[in-house]
Amino acid sequence: MKRHAAMLAVWITASPLAAFDAKDDVTRAIEESHSDFTELARAIWELAEVGYQEEKSCALLQDPLRAAGFEVESGVAGMPTAFVASWGTGNPVIGFLAEFDALPGLSQEVLAERNPREDGAPGHACGHHLFGSASTTAAIAVKEWLESSGTSGTIRLFGTPAEEGGASKVYMVRAGLFDDVDAVLTWHPSDKNDASPTRSLANKSAKFRFHGLSAHAAGAPEMGRSALDGVEAMNHMVNMMREHVPSDARIHYVITRGGLAPNVVPDFAEVYYYCRHPDVDVVMSMWERIVKAAEGAALGTGTRMELEVIHGIYDKLSNHHLQKLFDANLRALGGIDYTDEEKAFAEKLRQTLQDPRLEIGSQREVQPFAPRVQSSSTDVGDVSWVVPTASVNVATWVPGTPAHSWQAVAAGGMSIGFKGMGLAAKVLATTAVDLYTDPSHVEEAHKQLLDAQGPDFVYESLIGEREPPLDYRK
Repeated sequence: MKRHAAMLAVWITASPLAAFDAKDDVTRAIEESHSDFTELARAIWELAEVGYQEEKSCALLQDPLRAAGFEVESGVAGMPTAFVASWGTGNPVIGFLAEFDALPGLSQEVLAERNPREDGAPGHACGHHLFGSASTTAAIAVKEWLESSGTSGTIRLFGTPAEEGGASKVYMVRAGLFDDVDAVLTWHPSDKNDASPTRSLANKSAKFRFHGLSAHAAGAPEMGRSALDGVEAMNHMVNMMREHVPSDARIHYVITRGGLAPNVVPDFAEVYYYCRHPDVDVVMSMWERIVKAAEGAALGTGTRMELEVIHGIYDKLSNHHLQKLFDANLRALGGIDYTDEEKAFAEKLRQTLQDPRLEIGSQREVQPFAPRVQSSSTDVGDVSWVVPTASVNVATWVPGTPAHSWQAVAAGGMSIGFKGMGLAAKVLATTAVDLYTDPSHVEEAHKQLLDAQGPDFVYESLIGEREPPLDYRK
C-alpha cells in the first residue's frame, strides 16, 4: 500500500468526456456478450457445486478468461478451486471478486412453488453463479477497453471458492495475493439495488469435538462417559451466556454428530459454532468465553474436548468514496424492468414469502445511500482491511426474497436473475473505468482505508496457520 503515493504521480487523468465514452464502450460490450454469460451462469447454476468442490464451475469461469487473453493461475493459496486471472501492465491494479459455490440442501427448479430438482442436493441460494459470471463478464469488457484505448492499468479477477463457510479469501489475503492491488470492486445478488456503505459482522467458527467412553446405556451406564453430554453441557452454558453479551452479537450452532443409537453411550459427539459481531475484537472476546465453556463441559462430563477452527473473518469495511462511485453508476444505469411473464412469476413466488418487506416494482429503484450494518458475514471482510474495497447489491431476486432460500434459487435460474447479473457487470465495469481514468479516486480511497485501519493496524488472520478446510462440506 505504501507504493500508492509514488505511483499516483505517473497516472494520467483522462477527460470526463473520455470516461463517458469508455463507459459506453464497456456497457455495450457487456450487452453484446450477455447471452454467452447467461449460458455460463445457467451452467454453473445447474452444477450447484458446494465449497471447495467447485471443480467444474471453476473451470467454466476460467475458460472465457483464457480465451480473452488473461493469464490464469489456478490452485492458488493451497486451494484447488481458487484462481487469479490477470491482464495488463502498470497501475492502477483493479481487482474484481468472483464467487461460485452453492449451498447444501437447496436444490430447486425454476418454479414458483417448492420443487427440488434433486432431493437433498445443493442449490445456488445465494446467487454465486450470477456473482462469478457477472464479475467475469465485467473483467473481460474492461480488458477489451484497456487494450483498445491503450490505457495503462491491470485488471485482475480473483476466483474465490467456498464463501459459504470456507472463507477462501482469508487464505488468499494471508498469502499476499492482494498486496499489490489498488482497489477491489465486488457485488452480491440481492432483492434490491443498493450501493450504500455497509458493514458486515466479523465471524469466527469451529467444530467442537467431544470424546467419551462407550457403554451399554441400560446394562452398564456407570462405565460410560457420554460425549453427547459434553456437547449438551457446552450448549447449555453458551445459551446462558447470551444474557451477558452485546445485544448485536450472534451465536448459533448445530449438533453435527450426536450418537448413533439410544442404547449406546456415545463416545463421540460434535457441535459446530458460529460467533458474530460488528467488531472483530468483541468476537474474539466472546470466542474465548465459548472455548472456556467447552473446556468446562468436558471437565464436568469426564470427556475430552478438541476443536478445529473452520474459519475466522473480519467485519467488512465500506470505503465511502468507492461506494459513492458505485452509487452514481448504479443510478445512471437504472434498475430492473420485468416483462409481463417475469412479473407474473414474481407475483406468484412472492405469495410463498414470509412477510416480504419490499414490493414488486422496487427492483426498478435504487435504495437511498445510507450507512448500514448487515446481519451476515463475508470473507470479503478480510480483503477490505488490506485494500480499499466496495460492494454493490443488485436485484437478481424477486423483491422481498431472502438469501439462502429456495425462492432465490428459482429466480436466480431464470431471466430475472440474469437481468440483474447484466446490471451488476455494467456497474462493476463502469466504476472500474472511473478508477482507471481518474487517479484521485484511488488516492482518496486509500486515505479512507488508512483512517479506518488506524495507525497501529497490522493484519493478522483469525485462522492462524491452519490450512484451508477443503473437506468441510464432505
